[in-house]
Amino acid sequence: MLLKMYAWALAQVKSDEGATAVEYGIMVAGIAVVILATVFLLGGQIKTLFENVITALQ
Repeated sequence: MLLKMYAWALAQVKSDEGATAVEYGIMVAGIAVVILATVFLLGGQIKTLFENVITALQ
């Protein structure tokens, strides 16, 4: 799906600056997906870690 969006966006843009902006947009979207996946997978463990730290500080 992202590849189709990328190809469509490149077809719509005629200058190199626009293509660069599209490439940066796709790169930012990919980084956001990685961050969300990491938070989803490790969120519970990180929450437990912070709760343990808070308990130890009290």
